[in-house]
Amino acid sequence: MSTVKKAASIVISVVMWIIILVAALFAFTTLATKDDGSVSSLAGFTPLTVQSESMAPTFDQDDLIIIKKCDPSTLEVGDIVTFHAIIDNQYALNTHRIISINEVNGLNSYTTKGDNNELADQHVIADGDIVGKYVGKIPYMGKVIGFLSSTWGFLVVIVLPMLLFFIYQVYHLVIVGMNLKRAVAEEDRLKQAEAIVDSEDSQAAAADRAKAEAARAEAEAALEEAKRLKAEAEAKLASAESANGGDPGAGPESGSESK
Repeated sequence: MSTVKKAASIVISVVMWIIILVAALFAFTTLATKDDGSVSSLAGFTPLTVQSESMAPTFDQDDLIIIKKCDPSTLEVGDIVTFHAIIDNQYALNTHRIISINEVNGLNSYTTKGDNNELADQHVIADGDIVGKYVGKIPYMGKVIGFLSSTWGFLVVIVLPMLLFFIYQVYHLVIVGMNLKRAVAEEDRLKQAEAIVDSEDSQAAAADRAKAEAARAEAEAALEEAKRLKAEAEAKLASAESANGGDPGAGPESGSESK
């Protein structure tokens, strides 16, 4: 039973860490693009959700892509970059492949195109438009992030598991406290039992000592009685010797002598 509880605790902890990491990723992805047009990053990396199929099959809609800050001077034709763009008269981030680089008066301009698009992008970008270089993807994770963006998704996947985990931790602390209290009570009971046993042993030892003292007193009394009887016997013997003229073997004669 203890092994099962330990395994269950480990599983719960792992699940909760996964939920926490997903929640952190969701929060960071949601806040990655700021209102002022700047893009947040963590150690130079930014996760973004793909909104279209323009780069399929390199990555698909609802994938989560990872962008890394880079020096634009290191970019080459064929690199995939994320850049600021205006799409449908709205600010957006776009991620496409560089198909050509042009340099004019020491300034670079980049022509980009989606792998799944027939035509290149109309907007030619400069170094200042580039956010970072594409380095990898997590398939379908963008769909998870999208689900978490909904009220029910956030409630079911983030809030509810964390609430259950909190309740479990409180329950676990209560059980630990009860077990600790029970252990302390058991320890006190054992100490009391040991004290009673020690007291009984002391009483038994005292009784044994009393018996031994009584037996020795009886033995000494018997020895004194034996000495007294011996003394009386010696006194009677001495008196008898004195009455017979000092010959212990003398006594009155009887019978006749034959001739």
